[in-house]
Parts: sequence; C-alpha cells; structure tokens
Amino acid sequence: MYLRCFDDVKELTTELVKIPSIVKTSGETDCAQRIHEFYSQLPYFKDHPEYLLLQQTENDEIERHNVLAMVKGTKGTSNRTVILMGHLDTVGIDDFGSLKAHACDPDKLPTLLKNLRLDEDVLRDIDSGEYMFGRGALDMKSGVAGHMWLIRYFSQHPEELDGNIIAVSECDEEDNGHGIISALKVLKEWKGFHGLEYIAAINADYSTPYHEEDENRYVYFGTIGKLLPSFYVVGKETHVGQAYGGLDPNLLVAELTRLIDLNPDLSDEAQGEVTIPPISLKQTDFKDAYTVQTAIAAYVYYNFFTHSMSPKDVMEVMKEKAVEAFDNIVKFTNESYERFCEKAGHVYTQRPWRTRVYTWEEFYGELIEQHGKTFENHLKQFVAEMHRDDPAMDLRDFNVRIVEEAWSWAKDKSPAIIVYYSSTMYTNLEMTGKTENEKRLLDSVTDSVNVLQAYSEKPVVTKMFYPYISDSSFMALGGDREDLGALEYNTPAWGVKYTHPIEDIAEINVPVVNIGTYGKDGHKLTERVHMKHTFEHVPNITYNTIKRLLG
Repeated sequence: MYLRCFDDVKELTTELVKIPSIVKTSGETDCAQRIHEFYSQLPYFKDHPEYLLLQQTENDEIERHNVLAMVKGTKGTSNRTVILMGHLDTVGIDDFGSLKAHACDPDKLPTLLKNLRLDEDVLRDIDSGEYMFGRGALDMKSGVAGHMWLIRYFSQHPEELDGNIIAVSECDEEDNGHGIISALKVLKEWKGFHGLEYIAAINADYSTPYHEEDENRYVYFGTIGKLLPSFYVVGKETHVGQAYGGLDPNLLVAELTRLIDLNPDLSDEAQGEVTIPPISLKQTDFKDAYTVQTAIAAYVYYNFFTHSMSPKDVMEVMKEKAVEAFDNIVKFTNESYERFCEKAGHVYTQRPWRTRVYTWEEFYGELIEQHGKTFENHLKQFVAEMHRDDPAMDLRDFNVRIVEEAWSWAKDKSPAIIVYYSSTMYTNLEMTGKTENEKRLLDSVTDSVNVLQAYSEKPVVTKMFYPYISDSSFMALGGDREDLGALEYNTPAWGVKYTHPIEDIAEINVPVVNIGTYGKDGHKLTERVHMKHTFEHVPNITYNTIKRLLG
C-alpha cells in the first residue's frame, strides 16, 4: 500500500516552520502547543484524551514542553508498541543576517536568497522547485509533520494495527536533551499503566548527501554516539619578559589540539563504518583582561564520535593523549630554551616541568585523601549553591567551574592537566540482529525500503549508524553499565546539573532506526528539505515498517 500524503505533510511542515522554535526560547512551547492542538482536534483524541499529553520538561532551567500521543490498535490484542520520535526545536537564526525576519518563512525565503551570492547548487535547487527552505524545514520539522500525519492516519484506521504507536515530539534536542530525558519518564509510566511492550523506535531526523555527486537517500539503523572529553590545563604564570620562567597553558592546549583535532587514528570503527575524527568546540584561557602575565590556566573540549567505544574507552585514550601532549611540551620547552641560551650566550639549565595528568576521578580522589570530608562537603555545597544561584548556566561552564574550584584545594600547584567529561552523553547504538526485536526491525525496514524503491527515482540506501547526534541515543543503554561508570565518575556536575537517565532508558531499551528527512545544508541559512522524498517517501517507508512490525 502506498499513501498519497504529500500535500498534507507539506502543509503541516510549512505551518511548523513558520513557528520559530529556537532552542532555549519560548518558541519551543509555542510549537509544542500547536502540535498538541492538532492532535486534540482529532476525533480519536477527543474520545481518548488520556492518550495525549502536553508535558513540561523536568529539572529544566526554562519552561518548555513535549507532546506525546498514542494510538492503540484494534486489529488484535498485542501490546507491542512502536515509538516515533522527532524534535521540534531548531538552532538559532543569526546566520541569516539581514534575512533573519524571514528565516522561518518558506514562502518568501527562496526569492530573497536569490539576491545573495550563493553556490550554483543552491540556485539550482531554488529554481527546481523541489526543495522547501527555512530554519527547521530539514532539521527536522518535516519529520515531525510526517509523524503527525501518520498518527492522524492510524487514529482513523486503528484496525490496521495489532499493537500501538506513540509519537513523541520533543524539545531541547539541540542543547542538553531535557526533552527526551523528560519524555522517557512518561514512556516508562505508560509502559506500566497500559502494559506496553516497546519493540522499536523510529526517529525522523535529517540526512544529507555525503558528497556533491551523492544522489542516494538514506535510512540508518542504530546511531552514532557522542562524548565531550574536556581538559583543564594549569600552567605556571610568568612575565612575558621572562618567558622561560613559566609554562604557558595555551601551549599545552595547542599541543592537545594538534594531537586530537581531525586525527583519523581516533576515529571509531564498527561494521565497516567510520566516525568523523574529533574536533575542538572550544579552546580558551581564563584571563578576562589584557596583562603582560601569561595565563594561569586554560581549557579545551572536543567533540568525540563513537560507534563502539564506551566512556571508559574514550577516557583512557584521552588521558593517553594528554600525557603525550605534556611529554611533548616538556621536551619542546627545554629544547627551545637550550637553543635560546646558545644564541643569547646564557647558561642553560633544564626547566623544572614534569608531566602530570589526572582524570577527574583520580584528581577528586587525591583531594579526598588530602582533605577528607572537609573538601567533600565544601565542594558539594559549592556545586549546590552555584546551581541554585544560576540554574541556566551552560553545562560545560558549570563543569569547568567545579574543576577550577577543586584545583584551589590542590597542595601541589605545579602544572597539570585534568581530563573530564562536561556534557550530555549520546550513546552509540549498534544494530546486529542479535535480538529478536533487532532482527524484526532490520527485516521490516529492509522490506519497506524495497517496496518504496519502485516509487523513488533515487536509490534508497541503508547504513548501520546514523552519523549525527540525535535523541535516538536515549532509546537504549548501548553498553555495559560498568563502562558507563566512567561517565559518572568523570563528570564533575554529575547528580546536580546532569545525570544520565540509565534506569529510565533501561525500561525502554529498544533498537532504533532513522527514517528521516532528506535535504541539504542543515544548520545553515540555505537549509532546505527535498519535498517529494520527505513529504511522501519517508512517511511511506515508516508506514510500511510499522505495518510489518504490528501487522
């Protein structure tokens, strides 16, 4: 069966895109309310209002909402349940510059973009009429719109389902995951109350071509993981006129970046697919004004994608790189000073620096040994007061402030590097067919893609890891709980500002697939979604997958 849904999904997408829902703004709730209104007007939810929820996120610094909608099938008595996922928030619109006022207007934006100096590829896509432009059109309101259409369809045809579907439209995917983390609690509650058996999750996040000549459309089993290894680097300050009298922490940070940034040796590989190597996302020192004194400390953090590596694995590798960087700089500064002394006619003496690297777990443990409960209680109070006084503080800043405070208790103030995690973990999920649910999902999606291929002018290709971070990572544990301990023990803000919802995830724990939107230039002003594939082909692949899982 092939559903003709193009016009309806296009209309819903246009409506959602026109609601600005930039992450960490009230627009997230505005968009959630419109989605909730759409569902509440359907006869099914008028008869079953208990299956529809506008949920405010929990333990969040701002007010924002998710929408959850469930349709129970009447074909049989099965409680098997498929979860549909899609995020309603977007990144900001500052990149639109003078066109910011029209960033969310799919009708006017293409004409306005033609007045800019754009790549030929963009101009061709505008002239083709095959793409919808606008912030969130690709990432990923068109995916949410497709799920809204499917929920409406199945609410009118519950007799097609021997089981249930739940659509989750979650906020805060673009920042810290408050949306999906809060939604997990509802999914857990509904599982118990309705006796649901979760068997699969289908995300609709976006995909793009891998290169200019790539015309494939993609469906992804599993998903990439992401960690944010971070480095607090303490040097030894000195006057610039006595440069060799200190150790510049910025030099240490630069060496870390040289060793880590875009290093393919640090790419993770599984099932023949390879992650993009790490790249720095912030690198700075702590000086807040100009002086002729070198910096006392600096820090840097890197995006680190994973296919199979655990937080424990990544922490071990990052500590090794920190040791290597420190060794290199100790050697470099001594060689540099020796050459300078020869040139200037001074007597060379070896610099006193030695390699000193800790993980946060190791450093915290050393401070406990030195100061006992006095330090432990102080740091707990410091963290609690910081969170109380500034609940909206960025998670990365919050973590480094804790490390900085802990450093003030160190008895040995010689240069050091402390390695830790400072952001939400996105778990890598690998599909191997080793469980019945995985095998059923793999087969159902493969069959559905084969059916769709007859209607698509372009090849639809399946791959084994969704290549961008997404809320799919919260649908399964993806590894041993013991390995996850490295995340807890090396995240300074753990238990206050961030805790990975391991127990809630364990209650869901399903294989995932991304049957998502397709287009180009996500997170750019030329963001655009291919309408035919996204508004018609994607809902049909999803529909046929659901039918095979719950038929």
